[in-house]
Amino acid sequence: MCAIFGMFDLQPGDDLAALRRQALELSQRQRHRGPDWSGVFVDAGVILVHERLAIVDPASGAQPLRSRDGALALAVNGEIYNHRELRGASTYDFTTGSDCEVINALYREHGAAEFIEHGLPRLNGIFAFALWDGAAQRYLIARDPIGVCPLYWGHDAHGRLCVASEMKALVGVCADVAPFPPGYVYDSVSGELQCYYAKSWRDYTHTRGHEVAAPVLRQAFEQAVHRQLMTDVPYGVLLSGGLDSSLVAACAAQFARERVEDDDRSEAWWPRLHSFAIGLDGSPDLAAAQIAADALGTVHHGFVYTFWEGLDALPEVIRHIETYDVTTIRAATPMYLLARRIKAMGVKMVLSGEGSDELFGGYLYFHKAPSAEAFHEETVRKLDALHSYDCLRANKAMMAWGVEARVPFLDLEFIDVAMGMDATYKMAGQGRIEKAVLREAFAGALPDAILWRQKEQFSDGVGYGWIDGLKAHAEQAVSDREFAAAAARYPFNTPATKEAYFYRRIFEQHFPGEACAATVPGGKSIACSSPAALAWDPSFANAADPSGRAVKGVHDHALA
Repeated sequence: MCAIFGMFDLQPGDDLAALRRQALELSQRQRHRGPDWSGVFVDAGVILVHERLAIVDPASGAQPLRSRDGALALAVNGEIYNHRELRGASTYDFTTGSDCEVINALYREHGAAEFIEHGLPRLNGIFAFALWDGAAQRYLIARDPIGVCPLYWGHDAHGRLCVASEMKALVGVCADVAPFPPGYVYDSVSGELQCYYAKSWRDYTHTRGHEVAAPVLRQAFEQAVHRQLMTDVPYGVLLSGGLDSSLVAACAAQFARERVEDDDRSEAWWPRLHSFAIGLDGSPDLAAAQIAADALGTVHHGFVYTFWEGLDALPEVIRHIETYDVTTIRAATPMYLLARRIKAMGVKMVLSGEGSDELFGGYLYFHKAPSAEAFHEETVRKLDALHSYDCLRANKAMMAWGVEARVPFLDLEFIDVAMGMDATYKMAGQGRIEKAVLREAFAGALPDAILWRQKEQFSDGVGYGWIDGLKAHAEQAVSDREFAAAAARYPFNTPATKEAYFYRRIFEQHFPGEACAATVPGGKSIACSSPAALAWDPSFANAADPSGRAVKGVHDHALA
């Protein structure tokens, strides 16, 4: 994963040399995402900058990627997991071994319209890209269907369209900065956004009665993990000891000995699987992670952080993750600290467990879902919002130190399997634990203490003292007078707690203005629910808190 910056719609008479310098300076704000190399492309109508984190083809895959005739220029942040399949079916004259070059190939072979309709949906990966066709004076901008890779856009004072992997590259330049929507492509010829990712499973009626056998579900996820082990650099797995990260680690351990990039025919360059965990001293996650690591035989690294180390990091965490959402900041801080440790060990890519709770209704409030249809509709809402929450957190917290986080549960082929299942088979409650269908599919893969461990949100699992300490600190850091005037100072998404006010105040220092504030969604939530799910239980209205401990009668250590 990398960083991209693009400036489009340059006009005759524009000072290209000055704009090139400006583009480089703006892109430098996100160079932590791509510390290995910087590349620049300049044409009469466009400037592209790429900050590279070399994961696949470190020797020759520098960007922007050019076609042999020089007409196409492509800047990509991401990975294309099915690139070998697409490359094998292509007649395009490839110039590198980069997985991302298949985007140029699909565009050149099919043309823009066909590429949008049929080429983009063929990409199984995580990506945000800008493609320039110099011959046609045309550009396309696109983002992966779930929004695992971040992308922002806006216009400068002269009407030029700017895009960047992180918002900080556009602040002060674009007054209308906004997230680029996942699953969409922008075509400069039409001047319109077009959705290229539309799935029948979004409608519950298309899934009704469809059961996925346990062996099929298990194999689909194992294949997803295998695809995402595509790497030419040292990698590891994040292992919190929860179900999701432990399943990722269990599957990765099966394939770690062979090199995925040559179809498992040769020994892997780094055959020992390393796992990483973090928490406060005595945290539930550290203890559970050690149990999982011992069972799987990983080389395990469990790190302890203190409350004050986390608190000291908060301003930098908020600057990097570009949000004031309470849950996201709580969880991002230990992840940010862990990423620094991982980077120090020479690891450049990790697999993580994000997405499982959205696919299978893993958050504890799902126990209260009144029907299978309501359950399914909430999973769709949660998937649609992932780019603003867990995907944003995992990507930006890790990439703050140049470590790429991959999310096998959000592999597009696996999503089709998981979301195509009737939610009746996913439902929890009445003695049935959350994500039981997933646990049953992986019977024997993990110790029972891990396979059947109750859901703990990451910010809870690192140690309950983390959240409790943040709340207590915010009570002291924000005066009653300040908080009473919160609506006047922040009329949009007014902070509902002193903790939220504390984070908002830090966010505003780095990202001033209404447009930046509007990039963060709002609304009440319980245990990471959408606002719509608060109607499932009357008690939710008065107990709204992002911690899983807010779900009384379900969480083993519910808040009083």
